[in-house]
Amino acid sequence: MKTIKIKIFSFYLLSMLFLSACADFVDINDDPNNPTVPQLSLLLPATQLSIVGNFNAVNRGASNVIQHWAAGNLNRWDQSGTTFQSTWLGYYTQAIPDLEEMIKVGTEQSSWGYVAIAKLQKAFLYTMMVDLWGDLPYFEAAKTLNPKFDNGQVIYNDALLLIDEALEDMKKGFSVVSSSDLFYQGNRARWERFANSLKFKLYLQTRKVDPAKSQQAITALLQTGNLISANADDFTFRYGSNPAPETRHPWFTSGYSPSRDGYVSMVIVDRLKAQDDPRLRYYVFRINERAGLANSQTGEGYYGRYPGDGAASPADQNTRAIIGIYPSGGVYDNGLIPSLSSSNVYLNNVGATAGTTNNSFKLVLFANGDGTGAGIQPLLTNAMMKFYRAEAALTLGTGEDAGQLMVEAVTANMQVINSLSPAFQMSAATINGFTARLLEQYNAADAQGKLALLMMQKWIAMYGNGVESYNDYRRTGLPALEDLIAPLDVFPERFYFAETELTSNESVIEGRDQLQRNQQIVPVFWRK
Repeated sequence: MKTIKIKIFSFYLLSMLFLSACADFVDINDDPNNPTVPQLSLLLPATQLSIVGNFNAVNRGASNVIQHWAAGNLNRWDQSGTTFQSTWLGYYTQAIPDLEEMIKVGTEQSSWGYVAIAKLQKAFLYTMMVDLWGDLPYFEAAKTLNPKFDNGQVIYNDALLLIDEALEDMKKGFSVVSSSDLFYQGNRARWERFANSLKFKLYLQTRKVDPAKSQQAITALLQTGNLISANADDFTFRYGSNPAPETRHPWFTSGYSPSRDGYVSMVIVDRLKAQDDPRLRYYVFRINERAGLANSQTGEGYYGRYPGDGAASPADQNTRAIIGIYPSGGVYDNGLIPSLSSSNVYLNNVGATAGTTNNSFKLVLFANGDGTGAGIQPLLTNAMMKFYRAEAALTLGTGEDAGQLMVEAVTANMQVINSLSPAFQMSAATINGFTARLLEQYNAADAQGKLALLMMQKWIAMYGNGVESYNDYRRTGLPALEDLIAPLDVFPERFYFAETELTSNESVIEGRDQLQRNQQIVPVFWRK
């Protein structure tokens, strides 16, 4: 007898985040409590919650590698077969079987909207997995106990075909229960823009493999004009504010719990302060404004760590800085920053609260709309697309104005940040002034400097999606990473496979030790 357990904790049902699902339904005739045919309107949110829910581990890992965060062994470039095992198993036992079932049943029922969305999500998920792991089970996944590993480039090529198939499926009819689609509420036009934007991303990611092909494909996509070009079309997951059942952003639940975990990266603090960037107050919240490095009381509250710091953690849960309002729905830092001077125009102390930021925390929490954990997980957004288009203009000669696109990307990022902070907004004057200064710096730079400035701004804007910045760094080498204090290994080119896969899949058991080591040292196919 085949079995299934579906626990769908979505906003339209029980406002929960995580679920456990597998592919087949109970094979009992005419039992309404055990349907023989899966309900597509239930499978769809199950796949979406699984994609996002299992993303957190790899996102945190990449955020540590790319120096957005400073916690755990990956802060020192060390990983093991259990580091990402939960994500690997989650995708291969939950999201992927359900996506395959959606495609199969949706095709049988001519429910082309569900089929199209499933194919797009499959293409998004697998290409992201290739970016992180390289070669992996694809064609035989969820079909055999020992699926062979397929070449990453082959998977990318098939994903592009899937996207085209999805666009054709939409033409056959598109009817999706709006409440079952947690991303786009069954809006066909927005899924079409997502499809084209995903293609754009994949062609840009592989631009060094075949520059002419990427340039041609990207130019054709630009000519359609049907790409994500507004924040309203962002492919972003929005968390809730309910603690029981838990729906809040995982960075909030870990950062705002008494035990806390991890440290703010001093790299991002230093870089934002150096460029007079107002986003610092939204990215980092200081619990104790006198705390300094190593749990001292001689700083100004930015108690975090530098990359590769392997020192043991003291009892510092009440002094270390934590994640701010963006992207986790935490708290805006309105406390005084003593080191700021009159030369600081956009990151300044205008309206700041004197005394401890902990007082600001108590005043702001819940009262002004932040501090609830109702954050976001950006996956493919308007800001990203503007950065992609700017990079393509600089590296592939697509003809667009890269400087203006950079300005629009930063503006879009700041507007999204504002949407999470109703009480403390970056004004239009601040946003326009800050981006105008960036454009001046861009126009004064040479070609190499232009790309460096663009990728630095993207690295800052991608705070909250370390996977994206991990890809950017491996593709462009920008922005430069800071030297590690005490690295435990070399820079990780890819993530380690789940140990359970290497010890149970007969197609890879024989060479598993070398296969695993290659993950650390052998680049993904598109890194040239």
